Amino acid sequence: MVDKGKVGVVTVTYNSGKVISEFLESLCMQTYDNYFLYIVDNASTDETIATVETQPSDLRIKVIKNQENLGVAKGNNQGIAAALQDECQYILLINNDTIFESKLLEKLVNGLAQYDCDLIVPKMLYHDRPNVIWFAGGHFLRWKGYLNIQEGEGEEDKGQYDVPRQIECAPTCCMLITRRTFEQVGLMDEKYFVYYDDTDFCLRVLRSGLKMYFLPLASLIHKVSSLTGGSASNFVMRYTIRNLVYYIRKNFNGPCVICWIFGIQLVLWMKVIAGKDNIKEYVVKQRAYIEGLKM
Repeated sequence: MVDKGKVGVVTVTYNSGKVISEFLESLCMQTYDNYFLYIVDNASTDETIATVETQPSDLRIKVIKNQENLGVAKGNNQGIAAALQDECQYILLINNDTIFESKLLEKLVNGLAQYDCDLIVPKMLYHDRPNVIWFAGGHFLRWKGYLNIQEGEGEEDKGQYDVPRQIECAPTCCMLITRRTFEQVGLMDEKYFVYYDDTDFCLRVLRSGLKMYFLPLASLIHKVSSLTGGSASNFVMRYTIRNLVYYIRKNFNGPCVICWIFGIQLVLWMKVIAGKDNIKEYVVKQRAYIEGLKM
């Protein structure tokens, strides 16, 4: 093992009772033992906290209990701030709807040193289809408002992405980050609440000249959208459209911004015309679009 620096594992819970046990089991099995878990709970009303409180007393857990749902971005920031205050050298942002191998932390920490990078992410697979890729690298589409693309999504895993390489962006579903990254680019933008906060963060990392790597020999499985109601929920539709508009207006300027913003509106109309969205869905997205313009 190359390094034994302390890792602050940060996860945000919100009614995570159905998934938290398997997450904690995966963490307890880690071969890399110099870590501390920061659970930021966004006012869960289920058995999440009760499950956490039944864990063995020797498990290193600090629970931050919010009185209301403050969102993923602010929740992550609370955990990051606590970990930095406790002098953690690395921060692992990770979803609690994941299950992972016992050497995940060990591989990621060693990968940071091996590739001399500032952020590193593993291969991520679907929980219900563990032979299918959810994430195997990421990059920005410059011509399309710097939208982030997850490489390999939906493909059968045949080893086609099993070469470590530098990437531009990744979801914070599982991302190990050096302390100096936050010191250089700051924390998450809490205005996003959820969605695009990680895209925004990765764009700032890219612009700062820091390096992010994809490490395929480390992997986890992800229960995609298990806590947000799926891609068709009003919640997801609202925050996806709202935050996309805000993301573009925040990070770019000039004529391209007008084109990208107008393009979003055109897509909303085209989906209705093509029958892909009904009127109720269009209204939800249109309100979210206007909300993003006002942010």
